[in-house]
Amino acid sequence: MILGRRQEKMMLNFRPHNVSLITLGTVFLWFGWLGFNGGSAFGANLRAVMACWNSNLTAMFAAMTWVLLDWRLARKWSMVGWCSGVISGLVAATPASGYIPPWASVVLGITTGIVANFATKIKFWIKIDDSLDVFAEHGIAGMVGLFFNGIFGADYIIGLDGVNNGVAGGAITGTPAAIYKQIAYIVACTAYSFVVSALLAFVIDKIPGLKLRATEEAELLGMDDDQLGEFAYDYVEVRRDYLAWTPAKGQPVDGEHSVPQGERHGILQHSQMLEGKTPSEDSGHEHTGIAGDRHAVAMGAEHEKQVQT
Repeated sequence: MILGRRQEKMMLNFRPHNVSLITLGTVFLWFGWLGFNGGSAFGANLRAVMACWNSNLTAMFAAMTWVLLDWRLARKWSMVGWCSGVISGLVAATPASGYIPPWASVVLGITTGIVANFATKIKFWIKIDDSLDVFAEHGIAGMVGLFFNGIFGADYIIGLDGVNNGVAGGAITGTPAAIYKQIAYIVACTAYSFVVSALLAFVIDKIPGLKLRATEEAELLGMDDDQLGEFAYDYVEVRRDYLAWTPAKGQPVDGEHSVPQGERHGILQHSQMLEGKTPSEDSGHEHTGIAGDRHAVAMGAEHEKQVQT
């Protein structure tokens, strides 16, 4: 909410751009997650084993559920959807893996996959910038895991560490009051996280040089190009062609060529290839005023106006 929403409307520049790294990072996270879920038992005991087992079950079933939900829309199997499901499942398992039995972890995984998947739509309703779906995959999924403790928490799972014997479980094996306690935990954790995060973001945003919201031109160019001048991938020319095809902010300025869309760089050659013809050798780079980037032209004109005023 403090950051605000992005300026780009079509969202073409904010799609996942390296699914291989997303998958690799998810695998590393999954492996590491077993360490702090199992390690929360503070010992090499059966409860630690159960926490790791439940974490894997929840992650797997959440991933399968998420992929199936995405498949119903696109009729494609999404690797990014699988990674999102795994993360949301692991988040849900974090508060619950040492408290609920394995069969409940399966239910938790399916429930989390459904709830977190649909929760990704919230960012569009309230118009916030959440490109990683942190609220859905970490916030909502964590709430689901906490709530499950109040229903499926089992005293015989809690007692596997040999220390917490006689601790009451959730509503099924213990007392219904556990549900109200978990709801109180959810409210308290949510309020604390929201207030502290908002304060930190507000303070950082006011520090010179640490502005959180990128400019519209920086969003179009990408943060690598705008702030570093270096690129992780050799997509620069492709991006510049895209920027040249799209309209710049404001009206064309003096010195900027006005070329019809059908004559812009690459479009004619692409049409010729579709018709089975040999593409013409005309590069089309003369269609813009500065290095093939008409957005830079518009941005430069705005800067000159500001300097003059």
